[in-house]
Amino acid sequence: MQIKRNFSAKREAIFQALASSRVHPSAEWLYEHLKPSLPDLSLGTVYRNLTVFKQNGTVRSLGVFNGQERFDADLSPHSHFVCQGCFSIMDIPAGKALIESSVCSFVEKECGVTVISHNVVFYGFCRQCAQKGISNGSL
Repeated sequence: MQIKRNFSAKREAIFQALASSRVHPSAEWLYEHLKPSLPDLSLGTVYRNLTVFKQNGTVRSLGVFNGQERFDADLSPHSHFVCQGCFSIMDIPAGKALIESSVCSFVEKECGVTVISHNVVFYGFCRQCAQKGISNGSL
């Protein structure tokens, strides 16, 4: 049984804010960003719509970073870099070619499997955190 989903202006606003953002936002970020233009928006509404988007496959969860689940509406194959200082998340657009051409081929050959998707996340410190000395533990 398929549940009929009606158009919702709030749902559309949440999706557009997510799709136009480069910060890989959390539900809390989306709520704070949209609340001024949608005063009756609740954090629960944002969470419910993110769940719908994940179930529909229109967004993906990148995981929980610093206690908040982060989302990406760019479903093209790419990798991410997560700063361990400020928890910013950056796209690595060359990730598709790098990962699919080398690592996926290696996994397929060595394990005798067919890889249909992957999720690669690099961790470290962004330029700003490194300049502040966060990466060497001096702060």
